[in-house]
Amino acid sequence: MFSVRSKQTSCLYTRDRVRLDADVYYPDSDAEFPVLLMRQPYGRSIASTVVYAHPSWYAAHGYIVVIQDVRGRGTSEGIFDLFAHEREDGEDTIAWAANLPQSNGQVGMYGFSYQGMTQLYAAAAQPPALKTICPAMTAYDLYQDWAYEGGAFCYQMNLSWAIQLAAETARRQNNVETYHTLYAASRNPSLSDPVCARSGILRRLAPDSHYHTWLDRADASDPYWRHLSPSLLLHNTDLPMLHIGGWFDTYLRGTLKLYNHMASRSQFPQHLVVGPWAHLPWGRRVGAIDYGPEANSPIDRLQLRWFDQVLKGIDTGLLNEAPVCLFEMGTNQWRQFDRFPPDHPETFYFLQTTGLASLDDRAGTLTQSPPPHPQPSTPDTFVHDPWRPVPALGGHAAFPAGSFDRSNIDCRSDVVTYTSAPLETDLHLAGATTIELYCTADTASFDVCAILSEVKPDGSVFNFSQGYLYIHQPVGKVEMPAAASQSPSQSPMPAPQPLTPHLLTLQPTCICIPQGSAIRLSLSGACFPAYAVNAGTGDRSGQGRLMDARVITVTIYSDGDRASQLQLPVIP
Repeated sequence: MFSVRSKQTSCLYTRDRVRLDADVYYPDSDAEFPVLLMRQPYGRSIASTVVYAHPSWYAAHGYIVVIQDVRGRGTSEGIFDLFAHEREDGEDTIAWAANLPQSNGQVGMYGFSYQGMTQLYAAAAQPPALKTICPAMTAYDLYQDWAYEGGAFCYQMNLSWAIQLAAETARRQNNVETYHTLYAASRNPSLSDPVCARSGILRRLAPDSHYHTWLDRADASDPYWRHLSPSLLLHNTDLPMLHIGGWFDTYLRGTLKLYNHMASRSQFPQHLVVGPWAHLPWGRRVGAIDYGPEANSPIDRLQLRWFDQVLKGIDTGLLNEAPVCLFEMGTNQWRQFDRFPPDHPETFYFLQTTGLASLDDRAGTLTQSPPPHPQPSTPDTFVHDPWRPVPALGGHAAFPAGSFDRSNIDCRSDVVTYTSAPLETDLHLAGATTIELYCTADTASFDVCAILSEVKPDGSVFNFSQGYLYIHQPVGKVEMPAAASQSPSQSPMPAPQPLTPHLLTLQPTCICIPQGSAIRLSLSGACFPAYAVNAGTGDRSGQGRLMDARVITVTIYSDGDRASQLQLPVIP
């Protein structure tokens, strides 16, 4: 251990002569040390201490630690343009950091969220001094892992984050009134139109925000996403990486895609650790559940072992351990695996119903026996009313995130539930649940929200995984009665089509459902404000209006050739 010198402020000039400012923490020694770099947009004094130890802690363990304001943030010069300069600026910063006084020329990076993205962009440039990165809770595909999920716009998270970034711009401009207005809005974002996700306050006070650009580019094939997504930039990059995620983090999809991509081709160690955490903080209590002392974050100690191994050549034993470390909720302990997801046989549960699963939680069941074939059964039907959309509660896409008792929501008539019998033995899950759902609606578009929960013996219902899907149906002309055809609110009806299943992939998880509890699948047409409400018109979330939104009747089938089912990632 070293004592740590007083923080120094230093700067570099990028290749286009923009000054970037950084705080530098030195061990109090004349020796040479590796450099740990974090590049972030929130003011470098914070240094991501919402989830990590203070930079001085790492410096005390023998590292020069650099916390830098990215271009146009904090006190750094330039104009902030979301992710646009992070590749070149990251490459320039790494070359500069490698040549700091007392640097031994080796650089590692760490950080979560935006700070994870700056690592990926810098790594894509392949600077020779960069030896390892530790990306946490970040996107691999910017469209699928950050802005949208299942084709639906992630409303609450995207709006809150855009307001936060706009407030930092106002602070830099010394615009006190705008800053305070945005600060107040961040505590209570205006969600007056659940269908139209456009933001009046951002349009007025931050017209250059990325927010409406993301809304306007609802197509995943738009070149905008291809240009900025790390998934298309990292094909020739190979480094040792420590990947960090949380079961209730909104960007977990990106963490796992990046890990699997690198693990499948890298010549260097790739390790993955996933805790029972939301995006922040990383502690033992998430939502309404206390996961015990083992859930307190081990990440700082783990990162230190990782950097000691890779940057100092110290045998910490880390490379002798299994590369995948997952926190199993329920047993509240860490489990080791050789890969993610772990190998497991296919375990199917089929939806069965009396047709009243939206009104009686005993009417819809999950069973491992497929429905009789070809005997038809009455489908389940529920009505989604945009005036009173099903509210979000916990999960990974809403704030606050985590697990909560949702038994009251499951009692709504616009939520259909399918519940298994009480388990005879403990059920261990690790991986992503997929659902093959046969469903239709009477409108041009509709959404499906799927939530998996544990039903405890006392009747409480705690969610542990969810997924969301935007569905657009082909439309055609349908003959309507004369009076109905004159209605200005009448939308085109879906054209008759062969019924094919829709595939939903839920948030991966690792959990033990104990003997005596049951599993429940809850389906609905909304999860507001986590996602903007589907108007039923085929318009995307930046185009429709609540007053034009349709009441949507959704039908779910679970018989014969239309056997809706879910595949659970059951492990020993």
